[in-house]
Amino acid sequence: MIFLEAFKRSIKLPSKNAMFKLNRIGMDVTVVYMFILLLIVSLPSLIDQLTASSGAGANLQLFFLLVYFFIFYYLPLVIFVFVMLAVVAYIGTWISRTLHRKIRFAILWKMCAYTTTIPFLLYTLVAFIFPISDNWLWLFLGYTFILMVKIITIYPRRKKRPGRIR
Repeated sequence: MIFLEAFKRSIKLPSKNAMFKLNRIGMDVTVVYMFILLLIVSLPSLIDQLTASSGAGANLQLFFLLVYFFIFYYLPLVIFVFVMLAVVAYIGTWISRTLHRKIRFAILWKMCAYTTTIPFLLYTLVAFIFPISDNWLWLFLGYTFILMVKIITIYPRRKKRPGRIR
């Protein structure tokens, strides 16, 4: 049930209400949410491999084909997406410091993870209809970055500390 709530809220990003509700969801739920989302994103490629009549996986039994798919497609995709989310969140910490906002790396990573919902689902729908390159996922990185900047500007500014007199 919490995954459905996370999905509904992530569709509403960058609204302030959705952002603060998603912030209350634990990091463990966010990571499992990303695993599920990336599994959905990889379904078109899995179906392509299952229906291929030639190539590396054409002569494999179903079990070995699923293991092959997991090791050589899903696992690298998960690692790559998690690393890219960390890079974008790290850049976001620099932006938040520049804008004097109260937001930390973990919150930025979580928000960036939820901003990928719409682009990933859009990619999956298009990939089921047309053959599409995985390189289109780079375009979605820009979408995530733009939404992250909007999210940073929604967070409150840091309070100024009174200066010390020397």
